[in-house]
Amino acid sequence: MSMESSFRLNARDLDQNFLESLKTLFQDKEIEIIVYDVDETAYLSKSKANRKLLLQSIKNVENGTNLIEVNLEALE
Repeated sequence: MSMESSFRLNARDLDQNFLESLKTLFQDKEIEIIVYDVDETAYLSKSKANRKLLLQSIKNVENGTNLIEVNLEALE
């Protein structure tokens, strides 16, 4: 059985505890680690329509309007 995990964190949060967690999670298995920087906002902002939608979404969150609640338990 193959196991896959994805972690998203700031590079400053990489520490010995994180490495120990990986060792515990994957124990004696061979693993592959791929690292890349994430700048989704820049990618999504390339399109004028996406940029407008992103800016509106930010305003909605700041104002607490047009928000959608999702029951995560119902999705399982």
